[in-house]
Amino acid sequence: MERPLEQPVERLADLGEWELLRRLARYAPPGQFDDDAALIPDGQDPAQAGEAGRRQADLVVNTDVLVEGIHFSDATMGPADLGWRASAANLSDLAAMGCRQVVGLTVGLVAPAQTPWPWVAGVYDGLHQSLEHYGGTLLGGDCSGGSQRLLAVTALGRLGRGPIRRRDGRAGDWLVSTGPHGLSRLGLALLLGELDPATAGLDGVLCQQAITAHRRPRPRFDAVASLEACQPASSPWRVGGTDSSDGLAAAVVAIARASGCRARLERQALPLTPALAALTSGEAWCLGGGEDFELVLAIAPDWAEALLAALPGAGRIGELAAEPAAPGEPWLTWSDSDAPLPEGVAGFSHFRP
Repeated sequence: MERPLEQPVERLADLGEWELLRRLARYAPPGQFDDDAALIPDGQDPAQAGEAGRRQADLVVNTDVLVEGIHFSDATMGPADLGWRASAANLSDLAAMGCRQVVGLTVGLVAPAQTPWPWVAGVYDGLHQSLEHYGGTLLGGDCSGGSQRLLAVTALGRLGRGPIRRRDGRAGDWLVSTGPHGLSRLGLALLLGELDPATAGLDGVLCQQAITAHRRPRPRFDAVASLEACQPASSPWRVGGTDSSDGLAAAVVAIARASGCRARLERQALPLTPALAALTSGEAWCLGGGEDFELVLAIAPDWAEALLAALPGAGRIGELAAEPAAPGEPWLTWSDSDAPLPEGVAGFSHFRP
């Protein structure tokens, strides 16, 4: 009797990050894995507390893991910069959910036994500096030995006026970027020696700006404040959005996919600094470089116009189109054609080579 053929076992490399997350979402309530962080209602009765009061008390929780050799290395940043960056990456997810207040962080540290204490102290100095700047406290955590250095950070914050969700975009919404993209990738290229500033025609001010963008990103709580301040009186709170930690194109696709719309980007309106636009890699770094930690929002045109007037550096980059993408068609195209964006701009994804 012939033995049945064994089915090949799927590996994470076969699934990729997004399919892995989709499958893990089966173990959580519907929609729990759909956004940058998890929203935990405080349980108050809105009829007693009022909707605004209830939302103000809602807790938002997010966890990020930073692994040596993937997210950081001694070649690109010191321990204090790493601590700041680990904090800022999590706080950016809070801002991307609509938080205005940081409650605090918990930190899990894994490191080999031979790790120097000054390195650990530097990391926690950077974490502390970030919390001093944005608010909140170090709430606790854990430590363990391991073969490589790793930080697992959980951030907790309080929701502001309303949530920002990827699925809340609608056809006709403008797509807005709160700031330029590609600077962090430029900073990484400079730190790794991939690019010679003189040959590329880059001045010292831009180079330092790019390195700072890579080492010390800014969670855009200020953009959330501006968004709240310029909400039209006649408009209900409905904001689609996410942060661009995995890349601008990936952020736009995440909004489009969750909202059931096709996104169209205006090539001439990409959030590129002029010097970066002049580089051969400039457009690709803007679209897929990642780790810029800006917010990408889908909001009604009148609200978007008010936000652009109130928030320096913000810009309209496209819109959500009426028709959803059909099976096999791209979620994201240029505004003047149905052609997909060039390959290589999809942004970072774990488990893929």
